Amino acid sequence: MSQKEPLSPALRTLLALAASVVALAGLYLARDIAGPLILGAVLVIIVHPVRVPLERRGWPRWLATTTVIVVAYLILAALAWMLYYAGTQFVRLVIDFEQQLRQSADSLLAWLQSVGLDQQAADAAASALQPSTLLSLATSLGGTALGVATAFFFVLAYVIFMSADAARYQQAPELFGQQAHATIARVRTFCTGVRRYYVVNASFGAVVAIVDGLALWALGIPVPAVWAILAFVTNFIPNIGFVLGVIPPALLALVVGGWPMMLAVLAIYSVVNVVLQVLVQPKFVSDAVSLSLTLSFFSVIFWTFVIGPLGAILSIPLTLLVRALVLEGDPGAWWLRWLSGDTAAAPPRPAPVDDPPAEAPTRRSRRAARRRDRVRDAR
Repeated sequence: MSQKEPLSPALRTLLALAASVVALAGLYLARDIAGPLILGAVLVIIVHPVRVPLERRGWPRWLATTTVIVVAYLILAALAWMLYYAGTQFVRLVIDFEQQLRQSADSLLAWLQSVGLDQQAADAAASALQPSTLLSLATSLGGTALGVATAFFFVLAYVIFMSADAARYQQAPELFGQQAHATIARVRTFCTGVRRYYVVNASFGAVVAIVDGLALWALGIPVPAVWAILAFVTNFIPNIGFVLGVIPPALLALVVGGWPMMLAVLAIYSVVNVVLQVLVQPKFVSDAVSLSLTLSFFSVIFWTFVIGPLGAILSIPLTLLVRALVLEGDPGAWWLRWLSGDTAAAPPRPAPVDDPPAEAPTRRSRRAARRRDRVRDAR
């Protein structure tokens, strides 16, 4: 029988791309289920280290699991309360400042017409400040929040089940030993990267939120706590979170204090975010997850398209998961890992060439050696 010819590299690439498209299409169709599932898994990964010191102190496994579930629920409750508070305050602000918003829209329209823009372009630019537009935005955000709240039950259930399973999975190294050492090492690296990423983002997000909130309070912007919460939440969205967090307070500053106050808000946000999120935070994030800036930015857009709004927050863990499953298990994909930003990726070293074994001495060589020894001793 003739041996089958191996597939060409181009054909293997096409097959891999086709399989990826099929898998992503299935994930897109099941995004209402997959999104909460991934969020629950990320929450369990983040709070799982709470179990370790409890079990070391002799706590039973069920009680340690219950503690993990409670901590995860507290995180969810805190995030839900912050989003609810920010959303309700934003709607109230739009209603309270409806007249000022109309005046700002009319003044912007008059200015655009004065610089030579036609009526259609001016109306399109001024419509961003119309109360109906802002209320539509708030309604859209409310609808998104309602969709997330609808899936909240599934997240709660997933957290319970995954926390219970995590207690069993941590016994895998003892049960399988060296048979699954490489796989377990990749899983541990992935979980560690996810935890480090969210710890770094939460730390910098808290600092950014406090600085922005105090600056807005000093400028006299209404409800600065809402915009501080928005700055904290959008900090979890890589690269474009700053833009999403600065637009609402900048527009409100335009309504309250005109162009000078709006420019002051933009300047403060730009300085704070450039120093912390552009110069300082990427270094810590890079050390935590080892992803390139281009891949981080692209992953936000890509995963938001695939699984919806949750994809923006879960983009980095999802990218790390794909790299752990697809690339880190393939020794020949080291260059793809290097392109993704993995600083530990390196080409495999060539195997050392062993010296040929020395031949065993024969009887003749031993006699010749003894004669040389006698001649040397006689001298």
